Amino acid sequence: MAVPHELGGQGLTLAQVCREQRALAYHAPATALGINMHVYWVGVAADLWRQGDKSLEWLLREAMAGEIFAAGHSERGNDLNPLLSTTTAARVDGGFRITRHKMFGSLAPVWTRYGLHAVWADVDGGPKIVHAFMPRDTSGYRIVETWDTMVMRATRSDDVVLESAFVPDNYVARILLAGTADAFVLGIFGRPLLGFANVYHSVARRAIDLAVPAIKKRTSIAVSRSMAYHPEIQHSVAQMMLAFDPIGPHIEQVAQDWSNGVDHGASWPAKILSAKHHSVEACWKIVDLAMEVSGGVGMFRRNELERLFRDARCGRFHPANTFLTHEIVAKTALGVDLGEQPRWG
Repeated sequence: MAVPHELGGQGLTLAQVCREQRALAYHAPATALGINMHVYWVGVAADLWRQGDKSLEWLLREAMAGEIFAAGHSERGNDLNPLLSTTTAARVDGGFRITRHKMFGSLAPVWTRYGLHAVWADVDGGPKIVHAFMPRDTSGYRIVETWDTMVMRATRSDDVVLESAFVPDNYVARILLAGTADAFVLGIFGRPLLGFANVYHSVARRAIDLAVPAIKKRTSIAVSRSMAYHPEIQHSVAQMMLAFDPIGPHIEQVAQDWSNGVDHGASWPAKILSAKHHSVEACWKIVDLAMEVSGGVGMFRRNELERLFRDARCGRFHPANTFLTHEIVAKTALGVDLGEQPRWG
């Protein structure tokens, strides 16, 4: 979708890609979520290419050739991906050797290029973050089948254990000072989060589309008309709609601003996080209410709401979590530099 026309792709902007994500997620949220990990990498490379930075043109050409890209950023004990890393990168002839345990490696059975980041500690000028892609046929890593979850099972987000895996220089995308960001890093922060936001927008919409028609068919021996006339049911439906209506315009506006090159400067992270946060939190509330107004039938596995209820739980785990979101949004509003040290106090 995102590969430029000049390289054989469809040339879709982020806003256009997000609309396709919404359409898919309405029917298969976990599939859309998994595909998001590939789509965002391609989108990052496409954005840079259109800005005149051709350093990742190889990624776009590999995507056109059928390579599948995955995200290897999640690490235990690190809430500032991809600015910092607990994974280590050791410089060797021709590349780096990468060591550590990565989590949430979506598309584990099928990826062919694993996008990761690691800290190169013993380098002049201070620690640097190495951003690179590991081909699947690399030796020195293991995929550990950990994805036994209650939600989003189709993403197959197994762990990846890197045991001095060699990544050659031609697959190194960026080397930046730890804690700093450029257009590449902003892209791998912004594009996936806006993808998340659109997935959960569709989960919420699907829950409404299942619950509201069903209410009109529900009856009670003590009520003369359908449950659509019950005041508390009406109140709950109103809450669902009031929570849902602002999501679409919000995430659409942020994606359009990104696509149109609007310069929000240092406010970009807060704007991205705000869009993702509002979508996820609204989805959580809407699916909960959809379960309540549907009655006990929503608990059964045969009912689609049961799966949507579980899938909605995953949104709060995607980066950035609510704690980091509130930190960045507040610091941005207060004019506190996000790189300020100490971080608190």
